[in-house]
Amino acid sequence: MSERDDAGERLAHEMTRTGRSVAVAESLTGGALSSRLARLPDASAWFTGSVVAYAASVKHDVLDVPDVPVVSEPAAIALADGVARLLGADISVAVTGVGGPGPEDGVAAGTVWMAIHDDGRTSARVFSFSGDPAAVLAQTCDAAIDWLAGSFV
Repeated sequence: MSERDDAGERLAHEMTRTGRSVAVAESLTGGALSSRLARLPDASAWFTGSVVAYAASVKHDVLDVPDVPVVSEPAAIALADGVARLLGADISVAVTGVGGPGPEDGVAAGTVWMAIHDDGRTSARVFSFSGDPAAVLAQTCDAAIDWLAGSFV
C-alpha cells in the first residue's frame, strides 16, 4: 500500500470512527477529488457530497464567495465554509487554482488555494504544483486528502 493509499485509509477510518462527515467544494479538480473520496472505505457513511463550482458564477451564487479573485485565500475559505453550510458537513475541504498550462488572471499555473473548515474554524494554504494540467490536478487531490488525513494525527 502506498503512502497515498495510507492517507485515504486513515481518513476513512477516522471519519467512520468519529461519525463525522466530509463535504467538498472543488473548482480546479472538476469532481476528481470527490471521486477519490467516494472510493474510500465506508464513504457512504461519512462523505456527504460535493459542489463542483467550476464557473465563477457558481462560486458566487451557490457558495457565497465574495467578489474576490476566485484563485485566492478568501475564495478558498468561502468555498469551504459555503459547502459545509450547504451540505451540513462537519468538515469540508475546498480547492481552487490554476491548472495551466499558462497563467490565468495573473496567477501562475500550478497555484492552488485549499481550505479546510472544521469545528467552526477554517484555515487555508497555498500550494505551487508543477507539471501539465493533469499533474496539477492529481497533486491537488493528493494534497487535499493528505491534509484532511493529517488533521487527525
